[in-house]
Amino acid sequence: MVVSDSITFEEAINFTQSLLEEIETGKITDEKLEETLTSLVKTMNGARGFFVTYLTADLSCVDNPSQSILNALKTSPEFVSELMVKNLVMSTAMAITHNRNSDSEMAQNSQKVSRNSANLINKLQLDLLQAKLQEMAKSLSTNSGEYQEFLAKWGYDDEQKQAMLEAVISCQN
Repeated sequence: MVVSDSITFEEAINFTQSLLEEIETGKITDEKLEETLTSLVKTMNGARGFFVTYLTADLSCVDNPSQSILNALKTSPEFVSELMVKNLVMSTAMAITHNRNSDSEMAQNSQKVSRNSANLINKLQLDLLQAKLQEMAKSLSTNSGEYQEFLAKWGYDDEQKQAMLEAVISCQN
């Protein structure tokens, strides 16, 4: 199935939920999965919807992404790299926020997204993703660079930035 270039974020979330169900029940071939996921992540809305659903799922295809999933994600290195770096750091920071607010369930969910992000980053082995991780590390360390505006927008504090930096460093080759 080819996904429309005009897919909305919400449609991409719903589509990904159906796709993950097909993966888990074995109702989709590796070839069809790769083709479908490739068409989904070629747009920012599609990629965002995919990651929001995929990284929060408790499924074996998240713990051990197939070669078809990895191949499809590698077809959109710009979107995938940007979103993976941001998912890694945002979920790391949110785990701290939720712990401060004594919301252990939400903290665990954020920690899961951080772990899933790191796992996928390590399996993808994309040069652009490594470059984005270096840029994020620079922005976290120096309060300048490519991601400074992003970090300032969300108002992360020193403890969050330190945890984010540690997460980024752990994913660098």
